[in-house]
Amino acid sequence: MQWTLAVPLKPLARAKSRLADTADDGVRPGLALAFAQDTVAAALACTAVHDVVVVTDDPLAGRELAALGARIVPDDPAADPATDPADGLNAALRHAATLARAARPYAPVATLNADLPALRPDELARVLDAAAAFPRAFLADAAGTGTTLLAAAPGRALRPAFGPGSRLAHRRSGAVELVLDDVDSVRQDVDTGDDLRAALCLGVGPRTAAAAARLLIPGQ
Repeated sequence: MQWTLAVPLKPLARAKSRLADTADDGVRPGLALAFAQDTVAAALACTAVHDVVVVTDDPLAGRELAALGARIVPDDPAADPATDPADGLNAALRHAATLARAARPYAPVATLNADLPALRPDELARVLDAAAAFPRAFLADAAGTGTTLLAAAPGRALRPAFGPGSRLAHRRSGAVELVLDDVDSVRQDVDTGDDLRAALCLGVGPRTAAAAARLLIPGQ
């Protein structure tokens, strides 16, 4: 059975503040959009994925990602990311999972970070196929402290616990950590200049490549 993926994306003007050492305020929104476009395009090309639901209130991102074939839903109006960004993110993901289950009640659901510009469809398929063996499962990020994908089988609550230390939080919640080789593109999210350099070494999608080409990145 194919998966529904929920991809959260904060307003572009507030995205990727930790990239300030590499990209200034005028460049970061475009980079964040490029990351999301390449992530969503790769996810939609994955044979294990039925559809992608992007949770965002950003009108530009919504238009651009809808043009790729994603379904755009607004953020949960009850969430308050200004008070607690992690709580706002988790509320948005619970909201997206609820909408996904309403449309496809017997399908598995997974969340996927929007900043995986090197994502490869075949590697994503391997991760989702492995996740299908468990009620809930997750994949740690390249740094080893966060999470890039959290999956739940049909009938199981997603129970997202994103935020600092989410790898440990998801493990403590009972989700199974997936230990897989050769899925680096699904692990490599981009929060810092070093992360961007690592993603470029893996090989990013065309939109991120074009946006990054306008930057002077030491080591590239």
